[in-house]
Amino acid sequence: MSIEYAIIIKNKTRLESLIERFNTKAQAKFYIERSGGDFVDYEREHEIFHDSLSKVQRNLSAIVKNKIVERGFLPSFIFNENQVVVTVGQDGLVANTAKYVGEIPIVAVNPDQERFDGVLLPFNNENFLKAVDDVMRNKYNSKMTSFAEAKLNDGQRLLAFNDLFIGATSHVSARYKITFNNKSEEHSSSGIIVSTQSGSTGWLSSVFNMSFGINKFIDNKDSSKKYVKLKDNQLMFAVREPFASKKTQIDTTTGVITERSKLIIQSFMPNNGFIFSDGVESDFLNFNSGSIATIGIAKEKANLVI
Repeated sequence: MSIEYAIIIKNKTRLESLIERFNTKAQAKFYIERSGGDFVDYEREHEIFHDSLSKVQRNLSAIVKNKIVERGFLPSFIFNENQVVVTVGQDGLVANTAKYVGEIPIVAVNPDQERFDGVLLPFNNENFLKAVDDVMRNKYNSKMTSFAEAKLNDGQRLLAFNDLFIGATSHVSARYKITFNNKSEEHSSSGIIVSTQSGSTGWLSSVFNMSFGINKFIDNKDSSKKYVKLKDNQLMFAVREPFASKKTQIDTTTGVITERSKLIIQSFMPNNGFIFSDGVESDFLNFNSGSIATIGIAKEKANLVI
């Protein structure tokens, strides 16, 4: 395999999104400061990001041709095996990118180490170039990471690098039948989160944080936080705010999905049911009455350079 191009994936900064919304920087500043916000923080974040992005592109240009692709164009961009992908942004950008690039190596760069946790970002703008060079020489180390998959009974499917959400598009209760480990029950809840190993430190961790806070309020004896440790070939689901009634049950609210134990969800929502992945609500499947979703581990893998 010969690497011919590096594709740099970036997202808009908060400041860029504000300027798009309010047309000018001055109007964006007026809006933020009028509402009590710190506009200087938006400017600082923007400057640090673009300084880092410029350094990445400048250093890349010394060893390989490259182009920048905005995250919004990922679904329509055509990738090939003669490319290496360099993401410059938060952890979520890695998740959004991985679904579209197949097994092309991804070098994930943290542009602002003071601001972003970087759980999925092993490189910065100072040390990433060696990783790219290693990929070009085909002598790199990587981690092959599994996706979650939602597959509908009509053949549609959706992948998730971090997590899937199955529920309603608004704050009304989601109604469905859940089947896991040969047990079925009807639910009324705020929806279901299904997390991969990569995503277990993200949205799923908030469920554990909530549980910890409630338990601490009720019984302060155990003050230790507990989190799940998933393997790459496991997913975990958690039902948010399940409601018990004459019609709905709450016995099946969490579990670990493996290749042998899939989760099956049948929608009882006449409209506004949907499934989206990795926090991007525009990347979704309709999930209304008659739809049955099978949740499991996808055959695809992400190739993260480490």
